[in-house]
Amino acid sequence: MKKLIVLVCAVLMLGTSARAVEVAAPSALLMEKETGTVLFAKGEHQQLEPASVTKVMTILLTMEAIDSGQLTYDTVVTTSAHAASMGGSQIWLKEGEQMTVDEMLKAVCVVSANDCAVALAEQIAGSEAAFVERMNARAAELGMADTVFRNATGLPAEGHVTSAYDIALMSRELILRHPDIRRYTTIWMDSLRNGASQLVNTNKLVRFYEGTTGLKTGSTDSALYCLSATAERDGMELIAVIMKGATSDARFEDAKALLNEGFAGYTLCRVTPETALPPIPVNLGTQATVQPVLAEGTGTLLLEKARAGALSQSVALAESAEAPVSAGDRLGTLTVTAGEEVVAELDLVAGESVPRITYGQLLLRLLRTAFLSD
Repeated sequence: MKKLIVLVCAVLMLGTSARAVEVAAPSALLMEKETGTVLFAKGEHQQLEPASVTKVMTILLTMEAIDSGQLTYDTVVTTSAHAASMGGSQIWLKEGEQMTVDEMLKAVCVVSANDCAVALAEQIAGSEAAFVERMNARAAELGMADTVFRNATGLPAEGHVTSAYDIALMSRELILRHPDIRRYTTIWMDSLRNGASQLVNTNKLVRFYEGTTGLKTGSTDSALYCLSATAERDGMELIAVIMKGATSDARFEDAKALLNEGFAGYTLCRVTPETALPPIPVNLGTQATVQPVLAEGTGTLLLEKARAGALSQSVALAESAEAPVSAGDRLGTLTVTAGEEVVAELDLVAGESVPRITYGQLLLRLLRTAFLSD
C-alpha cells in the first residue's frame, strides 16, 4: 500500500510540462525506469503492430536464460533451416552456420537480425512456437494486457499486437534487471565474421542523442515506424515509446521531444533518514530493542526539479513493539514534504526479527534480575 502511495504522490507532484509536449505519432509513452512512473501518454493502450520492437521480449528472455545458467555468452548456436529462412532485417545466416550467443545478441540489438532472433529462440525453447508461448507467458507476468505475440521477430503476422504502454513495461524490465544489455544496445558500428559483416545500429539516437542507452527500432509497411528509446542523464533513465510514426525521422524526433521534456523537468531523489533512527523497545522479546530502517525499495522519489531542492523530513515511530517482531514489520513513517505539500509517506520497518521470549527464558531472566539486584 505504501509503495502505491509513493507512486501516486509522484504522479501528483508531476507538473503539466511533459503533458504539453507535442508528439506526432498516434501512440506514445514516456516512463521513468526506477519508479515506473508514466510522464506522458498518448493512445498508450492502442493495440498496434510493433514490428521489430517485438525483439525487446526476445532479448529479455535471452538475458533471463543467461542469468539462469541455461545459456552463456559463449554458448554456440547452430542455425536451423527455419532461422535461415527469415526475411526482413538479417545477417544472412546459412543453415548449419554457428555463432555464439554473444554474436547473435549483438546482431539482434544492433541490426535487428531476424535470423539470429529465431536461432536464439530455438536454442532456448526448442522451437520458435514454443518460445512464443514463453513470450506470451512472460508478457502476462509483466501485466502486458494489450499484447499478443505470434513470433519472435515482429515480422507481420495476423493478431501480433502490443501497445506503447506494454512496450514500456517490457523495456523497463529489460534495462532494470539486465543493465549488461547496454554492451550491445549502445554499439553504433561493429562487425561479425572477422570483419566480413558490417553492423550499423538502426537506432540513430545511439550516435546523435546524448545519454542514449538503447533500445530497439522496428518498421514494416503496416506497422510504420516504431521505437523504444532509452536514455540516461544524471542517474535517471527514461523510456520513450513511439508507435506508428509516419517516417523514420519522425519517430526519432518524437522520442527526442519526450526525452528532452523528461530530462528538463524531472529528477530522481534518493531519500534516507537525515538522522540516525533510535532503536525501539520490544516487549517480551529475546532482545530488548529492534532497529527501524527504511523499507526496501521505497527511498527513490521522482520529482519536479523545481521542488527537489526544498524537501524536508519528519519521523514518527512507535513507542514500543510487541514480540514476536518479524523483519519488515511496520514500525513508523518517514514523511517527506516540499513546502506544505506531502510528497511521500515511506514505511519504517523492523530491520531484523525478534522472537517472543519463552516461559523458560523469561524465568531465567527473572532469576538473573533477582540475583543481580541482591
